Amino acid sequence: MTDIIDELQWRGLVAQTTDEAALRAALAAGPVTLYCGFDPTAPSLHIGNLVQVLTVRRLQDAGHRPLALVGGATGLIGDPKMAGERTLNAPDVVAGWVERIRRQIEPLLRFDGPSAARMVNNLDWTAPLSAIDFLRDIGKHYRLGTMLAKDTVARRLHSEQGISFTEFSYQILQGMDYLELHRRHGVTLQTGGNDQWGNLLSGVELIRKVEGTEVHALTTPLITKADGTKFGKTESGTVWLDPEMTSPYAFYQFWLNTDDADVVRYLKVFTFRSRAETEDLATAVRERPQARQAQRALAADVTTLVHGAAAAERVQRASRALFGGEDLRALDGQTLRDAVAELPRGQVRLGEATMVDLLLASGLERGRSAARRTIASGGAYVNNAKVQDEDRLLEPGDLLNGGVVLVRKGRRSLAVVDADGAA
Repeated sequence: MTDIIDELQWRGLVAQTTDEAALRAALAAGPVTLYCGFDPTAPSLHIGNLVQVLTVRRLQDAGHRPLALVGGATGLIGDPKMAGERTLNAPDVVAGWVERIRRQIEPLLRFDGPSAARMVNNLDWTAPLSAIDFLRDIGKHYRLGTMLAKDTVARRLHSEQGISFTEFSYQILQGMDYLELHRRHGVTLQTGGNDQWGNLLSGVELIRKVEGTEVHALTTPLITKADGTKFGKTESGTVWLDPEMTSPYAFYQFWLNTDDADVVRYLKVFTFRSRAETEDLATAVRERPQARQAQRALAADVTTLVHGAAAAERVQRASRALFGGEDLRALDGQTLRDAVAELPRGQVRLGEATMVDLLLASGLERGRSAARRTIASGGAYVNNAKVQDEDRLLEPGDLLNGGVVLVRKGRRSLAVVDADGAA
């Protein structure tokens, strides 16, 4: 067994624990069975959830046995938000999301060997439970004073929206999950985000009261950016793990665009690089920031983890191809579409538009005289080939997979142009 608590602390992944000395002793004494829960309140996990999955994987790599709980029951309720009630989703919708999220988690854990992971669904033990049994066997162990003191509950109680009994009961359901997994699988550690601390303690206290056993909880800090803005959001919205909701290319670019002030911290949290490798990349950030070596390592590692090595290679090639480092024509249509999805876009007529027209349609130049000067100075490129003749017409052979043309001005200004009649 490695000293996993020290490792997690070095990576900045420990916010709070129950008795740390007791937890260290338990982890050092032999394999601990642990669990982490994921509620299907959306069709996909996002990169904030990835912190929890990878923390569980680190504990598994240290020899401990993880259970990943996808909450088919708690997902029907939803953990109370700081403001406003959640929208309750239909049972068949939640059941579909359970399966999608299971498929996202499974490739990130190992399901064989002595520390094999296991997937569980709390609907299995919650659905057969009657309301009377729930109130008698579980509810009687909870005190309203403790439940009302929870930060989210207290804030909602004093808001205009208030809080429903449905959401108020969530902490009891999560506590019951810990008790049930303790009984069924010998679970003695629950992990989660720091915003879940109260819910984790709910289970710790329930097991102590019902079973007379001391168990453990560990939370990770909420990930933030150095400038104080929210992590995991872009102008396009949340960064999801589902490739249909956030394309592998956009996913890769999110990590590639990480600020120098954040990249080393993210390497510790989201990759499995060693301390020595991480320190070398930290040195590169300080001494050669323009090379963005750490960002490229981060983007490649996380994209490979989530989308696989083949997808990571495709998007890296696409990223290089946009700026002339790879052959644009070698990219498949979907990867190219993903790569240019957020670029400025224009449209021209095939066989009629000149190179000047392309610069104007793309928005890279505002006037014909300026476009001609850019071409004359060697600063205009079509599909990464320098434009030599401003009067040359756009031809079918210029079209890339997907029927588009990449237009570039200088080294960094890119746009894409669609041609009428292009397939």
